Amino acid sequence: MSEPSQKLSFVEKAGYSCGDAAANFVFMSMILFQANFYTDVFGLSAGLAGTLLLVSRLWDAFFDPIMGVLADRTQTRWGRFRPWVLWTSVPWAVVMVLAYTTPHFGGPLQIAYAFVTNILLMTLYSANNMPYSALGGVMTGDVQERAKLNSYRFVSVNAAQFIVGGFTVPLVAKFALGHDQQYGWSMTMGLWAILCLVLFLTTFLTTKERIEPISREKTPPRQDFADLLGNFPWKVMFCMTFTHFTILALRGGALYKYYMNYADKAALYDWLQWLGLTVPAGSTPPAGLLNWLGYIVLPDKSNVAGVAYSIVNMIGTGVTIIVILLSPSLAKRFGKKTVAVAGFGLASLGTLAFYFLSPTNIWGMIAVTVFVAVVYAPTISLVWAIYADVVDYSEWKTGRRATGMVFATICFALKLGLSLGAAAGLWILEWFYGYDAKAAATPENLQGFRALSSIYVAVLFAVCTILLTAYPLNKRLTIQISDELAQRRLKAGAPPA
Repeated sequence: MSEPSQKLSFVEKAGYSCGDAAANFVFMSMILFQANFYTDVFGLSAGLAGTLLLVSRLWDAFFDPIMGVLADRTQTRWGRFRPWVLWTSVPWAVVMVLAYTTPHFGGPLQIAYAFVTNILLMTLYSANNMPYSALGGVMTGDVQERAKLNSYRFVSVNAAQFIVGGFTVPLVAKFALGHDQQYGWSMTMGLWAILCLVLFLTTFLTTKERIEPISREKTPPRQDFADLLGNFPWKVMFCMTFTHFTILALRGGALYKYYMNYADKAALYDWLQWLGLTVPAGSTPPAGLLNWLGYIVLPDKSNVAGVAYSIVNMIGTGVTIIVILLSPSLAKRFGKKTVAVAGFGLASLGTLAFYFLSPTNIWGMIAVTVFVAVVYAPTISLVWAIYADVVDYSEWKTGRRATGMVFATICFALKLGLSLGAAAGLWILEWFYGYDAKAAATPENLQGFRALSSIYVAVLFAVCTILLTAYPLNKRLTIQISDELAQRRLKAGAPPA
């Protein structure tokens, strides 16, 4: 007999979504700013910073399955997964600030401090986010309610990304006035940490675990892994996921340097002046929210690149939020694979266009940003839906369903990609373009920023396109698999998946 229908209130769905919004204050800070923080603010060399990010994120990747085992075996009056959101909330907030605080001591102790705080932050991220993700599967047995729950979650994720991408750099500059960049980063991350704490507590207080596991014989993990090795769609998506998240980590750090160093400051100022966000020399910035948030360019123009970069981030994320709503209708008409192939292919061409823009062509940069956001946005949710199709394919072929193993290995590929992307960007700049974070940018460095944010990323987008083209589950086959699995369950008297 299937689980009874369990409708979730607006408060519970919105409360659940707060948890992933909080997680994205760390995730997007990591993607967009962390590499540059360690080189430009903390004072590490590019090579050392790359090694730091690689080690901490590799640890995070290997810790994920350990955390999954711990969460599955947790027994409390609050459930198995929900308590971890509570237990990690305060340590998360504290370590989040410490990881973006530059200590007064230097040398080996400073390097050790960076490694310890970053590894702690990544550990807490897994200890919080893995149980949080599982929580969504035990709040209700109603398939439609789960779909609605995840839609709330996705809206909150994008809202958090909009805030982090748009407000972090201006706030750092605002808090740094009269102090320094190190102080600005500590204060800004402190503000984000307080917000994370409130959001995590909201998730814990407004959600409830309702679905209990059914005791039944399970195949050993060794058999599940053997099934994966014979699953060609899984192999394709494992490689695609690794490449995809390498792009995200590489692109985030590269675009920061592109706008902060390559884009012409005078041209950026003219663009911001057109937007009405500049203050003439000798004038006092007007009072108001925009000024407090650091969105007014100061008379000395010291924050012009940071303000421009933040607004570009907001434009890209805003377009993504709007266009991503088209994903279900596009997938229904053309199929998930077709939409994903087209999206990644066009994103490759759009990203390559960055290389051909002159430093003064700000409107060209905005146009390319909007184009890439439009074509890439529909792929974001569809890729995650494709993972579920891979699970169906495995059950269709073997008669055994291994949802946990598929998603655990995909998350492993995701974390590996983030690890390599962050480290590779810094290594490439140091080894091939002579980048020294403590010295003024050279023409060779500028060429590196330009190439890294365009050619390198475009090539990786192209690799994703090729892999998705090789992915064998098209719209017709996916529907066939779904129908045949439904018939099997009906014959076996099992509840529908």
